[in-house]
Amino acid sequence: MISLASFSFLSFLDVVAIGVILILWGGIGWRIEHPSLKRPSTSLIMAGYRRQWMDQMTGREVRIFDAQIIGTLRQATSFFASTCVIAIGGALALIGNAEQVAGVAADLTQTRDPAIVWEVKLLVIVMFLTSAFLKFVWSNRLFGYCSVIVGATPNTPGDPKSSAFASKAAQLNITAARSFNRGLRTLYFGLASVAWLAGPIPLIAAAITTCVVIWRREFASQSRKALLEDVI
Repeated sequence: MISLASFSFLSFLDVVAIGVILILWGGIGWRIEHPSLKRPSTSLIMAGYRRQWMDQMTGREVRIFDAQIIGTLRQATSFFASTCVIAIGGALALIGNAEQVAGVAADLTQTRDPAIVWEVKLLVIVMFLTSAFLKFVWSNRLFGYCSVIVGATPNTPGDPKSSAFASKAAQLNITAARSFNRGLRTLYFGLASVAWLAGPIPLIAAAITTCVVIWRREFASQSRKALLEDVI
């Protein structure tokens, strides 16, 4: 059974390592969602395109195309949510066999930590995966809400309610995408936390690498450049 006393078995470097990954996880997420005006993130740029999409939606009498896109987005959230559930089950199974995990890890890392330490390390992985799962599920529901609003948007040309419905649909779409992106970032750092099984230094290295990769994709990628070319 894991309790607060279990964390007393961790070394000071272990505590620093887990602190680093948590700070980087929260820090990069905050920066992506609150970028400077001069250097917007890819997620923020895409939010503008989502608003344009909903504005264009009001001019289409038949909205099968829009429904298909939202359906595809929901499939992505369902896929990642299912993946997280499977991964959580696997991690919990390993926690139940911590003694065997400790034996295998001792052969690989040449360290003899008690089984409780490995249980704590696996628990951190489960926490990341659970957080990602909840974000994907919420994203799926929000995309569902968005599809309902799209269906409720008046088809009558010039209807004053169309603009208001489009604004609501856009906000739901953006919020769903934000939750989905948060789930992906959490999943990335969950994978990075697996490096803790090899020790605190690999965990710090994996966390920093993950943060750099995410930052590059949001602020220095070719896809971001392509998105900006159309709006500048």
